[in-house]
Amino acid sequence: MHLTTAKYNAALAPDDQQIGDLLAEEIDKALPDAENKIWHAHPVWFLEGNPVVGYSKLKGSVRLLFWSGQSFDEASLTNEGSFKAAEARFTSVTQVNTSDLQRWLGKARDIQWDYKNIVRRKGKLERLK
Repeated sequence: MHLTTAKYNAALAPDDQQIGDLLAEEIDKALPDAENKIWHAHPVWFLEGNPVVGYSKLKGSVRLLFWSGQSFDEASLTNEGSFKAAEARFTSVTQVNTSDLQRWLGKARDIQWDYKNIVRRKGKLERLK
């Protein structure tokens, strides 16, 4: 786990820290080539400079966000925002199904919209993969 992500998780309440540690471990395992850093105050993983997955502490849960998740065709992910993102929310580490998570992470690698260049394209997303 990247040092800044470990520090982020360490600052969470114990139950949320368990969720964050599991998510980070599983993401690192599934996306070993991804760059992990704190972006907009939350751990995010990037492939070739494009954000693909991250998580953040919300008021009542930990939110796992896939930037291109609406294209994954996964009923257990909820659409988020006006672009292509989708999310799952967890209040306990026991809610994290690692089989589902690994499948979603495989799709995060294989299905990507170009968020890296969204500003340059004036808010228009283009499919990369």
